[in-house]
Amino acid sequence: MVKKLSPPKVITGGFAGIILLGTVLLMLPISSAGKEATGFLEALFTATSSVCVTGLIVVDTGTYWSSFGQLVIISLIQIGGLGFMTIATFITILSGQKIGIERRVLIQESLGQDRLSGIVAFAKRVFITAFAIEALGAVLLLFKFAPMYGMQKGLWYSIFHSISAFCNAGFDIFGNYQSLTAFRFSIWVNIIISLLIILGGLGFTVMEDLIENKKHLKRLSLHSKLVLEISAALILIGTIIFFVIEGRNPDTLGEMNFFQRLITAFFQSVSTRTAGFNTIDQAAMTESGRFMTVLLMFIGGSPGSTAGGIKTTTVAVTVLATFAYIRKTDVQAHGRRIGYSIVNKAMAIMMIAFITVLLSALVIGIENPNIQFINILYETVSAFGTVGLSTGITPSLTTLSKSILIFLMFAGRVGTLTIILAIAGREGHEHFRYPEGRVSL
Repeated sequence: MVKKLSPPKVITGGFAGIILLGTVLLMLPISSAGKEATGFLEALFTATSSVCVTGLIVVDTGTYWSSFGQLVIISLIQIGGLGFMTIATFITILSGQKIGIERRVLIQESLGQDRLSGIVAFAKRVFITAFAIEALGAVLLLFKFAPMYGMQKGLWYSIFHSISAFCNAGFDIFGNYQSLTAFRFSIWVNIIISLLIILGGLGFTVMEDLIENKKHLKRLSLHSKLVLEISAALILIGTIIFFVIEGRNPDTLGEMNFFQRLITAFFQSVSTRTAGFNTIDQAAMTESGRFMTVLLMFIGGSPGSTAGGIKTTTVAVTVLATFAYIRKTDVQAHGRRIGYSIVNKAMAIMMIAFITVLLSALVIGIENPNIQFINILYETVSAFGTVGLSTGITPSLTTLSKSILIFLMFAGRVGTLTIILAIAGREGHEHFRYPEGRVSL
C-alpha cells in the first residue's frame, strides 16, 4: 500500500518540481536571446528566484533572456506567487472535476488558512482577485509605457511588471540591471507599483476581510487588524528613516528636492519589505541605510500573501508577548487573547530564521572574503525574505554561495517550518510530562 504524503511534503515537493521544470525550460536555447543553451546553475538560480518570487538574478533579465525565456519567468512568478495548489485548483474547477478532502487539506495548507470549510471557493476567489488586480495594474501602467515603448512592447512591459509587482517578485525587463531607476521621479509608476506591492503583501485573507467589512472596520478579524497596523507602521517608519539617513547621501537621495526625496524614500520602504524593485543604487546607500533595509527585508510581508520574510504577524505576536511579560498579563490585542501555542510558533519561526540567515551569511562570507560583510548579509536576507534587492554582488559569488542563496530562496518561500515538517514527518505526541525544572534567565 502506497503511503500518502503529508501536506508539507506535497507542498515542498510541488515547489521543487515546478522549479526543476522551469530550470529545464530556461536551459533550452530558445530561452536565451543569443539562442544558446544556458548553464544548469544559472537556469536553476533564475527558476528558483522566479518561483520563490525573489528577484535575485545572475544574468540580466531584460537582455539575456528571449521573449520565450521571459514568458517562462513570468509564468513561474505567477505560479509561485499564487501557489501551485491555487493554480491547480482553478484548473480542476474549470475542467468540472470534483475536489476531494485530501486536495482540500492541501489547498488549506498552501493558502495558510485555519478553516477547511469553503476552502475551494476561497481558492477560486484568490485566483480571480489576483487576476483582476494584475489586469488593472497592467492597464494603468500601459498609460505610461505605451507612449514610451510603443503599444506592443508597452503592453508586454505593463503585463510583466504588474504581475511581478503584485507577486512581490521584483523582476524587471528594462535591461542592464536598472530596475525602476529610470522612473524614480514618476509619481504614476511609483504609486501603481507600490499599491500592487502592498496589496500582494497584505494577503488574500486580509483583502477579503476588508471587502466584506469596508463599512465596519471594527469588525475586522484580529489577524487583519494586526497585519494592517504593522504594515502601515513599517512603511511609515521605513520612509522616515530612509528620508533622514539617505537624505544626506549625495549618491542616493542627497541631490533630490524634498518631494523627490519623499517619494523615493517611500518607494524604498514599500519595496524593501519583499518586492525587490529599486529606484536608487542599493550599493551606493550608507551602511545605516543598508542595515535598515536588512531589518525590513527580514520582516517581510504577511501570511497568506505573495510576500516572504518572517511575516508581520510574527513580529506583532513577538512584540505583544514581550509587553505581556513586562506587564505580567496574557498576550492580548484588540480585546482578544493570543494563545501561547501561537506565541511559541512565532518564537520558533523567528529563531529558525535568525539562525538560518546568520549561518548562511557566515559561510558566504568565508567563501567571499573580498566582499563587505554588510553586503553579504544584505544578499542573504534578501534571498531568505524573497525580496531580490542586491548591491550587485550576486553574479560574482562562488558556486557554493549561489547554491546557498538558492536554498534560502526556496526556504523563504515554502517556509522553514514546512520544510522541517516535510523532513521530520508527523509531529511527536508525548504521553507523559516530566517534572518542571527551574532555569535562570
